[in-house]
Amino acid sequence: MDRNTIIAIILSVIVISVGMTIQSIFFAPQPVAEQTVSTVGQAADEIPVASQPQQTEAVAVTNFTSASSIVPVGEEPSSSRFVYETGVYLVEFDPAGAGVSSIKLKDHLDQGAPVEAIFNDENTPISFLMYMGNDLARPITDTFSYRVEGSKVVFYRSFDVMGADGKPSGNIFTIEKTYNFGNSNSKDYLFEISINMKSSQNFSIPLNINGYAYTLAFEPQLGPEFHKEPDGNYTYRRFYVERNGKKETVKIKDGAYTTSDYVSWAALASKYFSVIGIPDATRYTVTLTESKSNSIPLESRMYFSRPVVKASNNTDVFRFYIGPQLKEHLVVFNEANQNSFGLTNLNLEKALDTSSWLGWLENILKWLLSLFYKLVPNWGVAIILLTILIKIVLQPFSKKSMQSTAKMQALGPQMEELKVKYKDNPTKLNQEMGELYKREKINPLGGCLPMLLQFPIFIALYGLLNKHFELRGAMFIPGWITDLSMPESIVNFSPVSLPLIGSDIRLLPILYGASMIFSFKISQTGAQQGGMAGKFMMYGMPIMFFFILYNAPSGLLLYWMVMNMISIGQQIFVNYRRKKKLEKGEIPDKQTKLFTKKPIKR
Repeated sequence: MDRNTIIAIILSVIVISVGMTIQSIFFAPQPVAEQTVSTVGQAADEIPVASQPQQTEAVAVTNFTSASSIVPVGEEPSSSRFVYETGVYLVEFDPAGAGVSSIKLKDHLDQGAPVEAIFNDENTPISFLMYMGNDLARPITDTFSYRVEGSKVVFYRSFDVMGADGKPSGNIFTIEKTYNFGNSNSKDYLFEISINMKSSQNFSIPLNINGYAYTLAFEPQLGPEFHKEPDGNYTYRRFYVERNGKKETVKIKDGAYTTSDYVSWAALASKYFSVIGIPDATRYTVTLTESKSNSIPLESRMYFSRPVVKASNNTDVFRFYIGPQLKEHLVVFNEANQNSFGLTNLNLEKALDTSSWLGWLENILKWLLSLFYKLVPNWGVAIILLTILIKIVLQPFSKKSMQSTAKMQALGPQMEELKVKYKDNPTKLNQEMGELYKREKINPLGGCLPMLLQFPIFIALYGLLNKHFELRGAMFIPGWITDLSMPESIVNFSPVSLPLIGSDIRLLPILYGASMIFSFKISQTGAQQGGMAGKFMMYGMPIMFFFILYNAPSGLLLYWMVMNMISIGQQIFVNYRRKKKLEKGEIPDKQTKLFTKKPIKR
């Protein structure tokens, strides 16, 4: 295997190891108490689309809230879910709790259908429910009345506080929960949730549980749907917060992270989508949790707990970005004239999951990749063209590395003689080897140092091809590589699952491993490479990387495999030219020349 390939593989180990280290920050937490909410739903084709202001027909029903300390007042509204459409969203509302059961992103597709940004099922709570105080076992799931006012969906319901005797006390207050989408044609992936609580008796709002009035939640998980727990590398869910102007990665311990410090925003990010909760100036307690359940492999929740309200009329405003991990959709909230809410300096782009010190290089490579895509509108072809361009740019370094490697290989027999002769005298051995390098004008690091200059490119490409948004759902070869952001599969034998490889046979890892073995063999032509070390390099490393990269995105494996294939072609050409020149006597056999230059004294 040529030095270029070896260094690329070593780099891969480093990058993957770092990725796994980062993943350890998000190790599987201890399960937290599960919350089950009963909701009333309809089949998708029965859910009406809300476009005009409408009133629901009231039905007189007595229904006590699951929170048990407050009881709804008045006739029971309709509990039928409905859909509200904006320029970018299809939002399914549930009057039971005035929450959101679904948010579909119209401009981003999964198998031809809009991407679902909320991953839940009927066994988990819907999003944006309110909880009593900070008690996450007491959701307010009573049915709210609602009206649609242009770009706003307004839910409202009056409640009576239960007295110590278990009867309504007559201390009535109203909760009005308003979802504001800016305007009906807005392309902003952000909306506001304002919560107004008003006491009918001009006293402070009668909600105080452990010093909190209520908790607003995003749960149970950011979509799209997945069926295996994220591995932390190729798939993940990560929490961030911005505090004092700095982005911080949140480490979940014992299933939860809680802070009462003021945070500008809290984010839950995946490779391609994110939800960012932006509270107002009130000092909320922010809680982020991770837990496993039977219905969803990993639940990642975000809670904002509001301190006790000390007024008779209070309004809190939260904003939520739910959309793609694309800078152009995040930076619009830094300039008032670029978004429909007039927001400034939110700095949501900090939530992007990029290589901090190599972000600039990723951007250059992204620009080149997009340029190739414009020339040939196939992202797989664009990756191949970018790989060829990188190989051409790095050719001077590769050539120098190959020359240094060839010289080192030629010294192999003499080095073995020195090791045998001075096996009991390490100091003398190092001295003689130094003299040998000096005499033959060889730098033992000459094969490595040129490759160090390539490390930033390899790292940036790894980051780019592992999470470039445009690769999501991009087809390369119909019937085989149908999504460059996902591992390909040629055979699926689920529900059977084999250790390490799961339920799929993948061709790209096989081709990649085979190319590693072949590259190693042809690069060692004419050199002595025996023993356990040689066998490990030839067979052990390809097998190891076959399993490490088995579930890597197709686009990433395509780049590595093409780079390997180019290196193989280059090595074959070099070997062929050398063989012809040796046959014609145009160059001496370097190995023989080195042996006859100065015999080793015994």
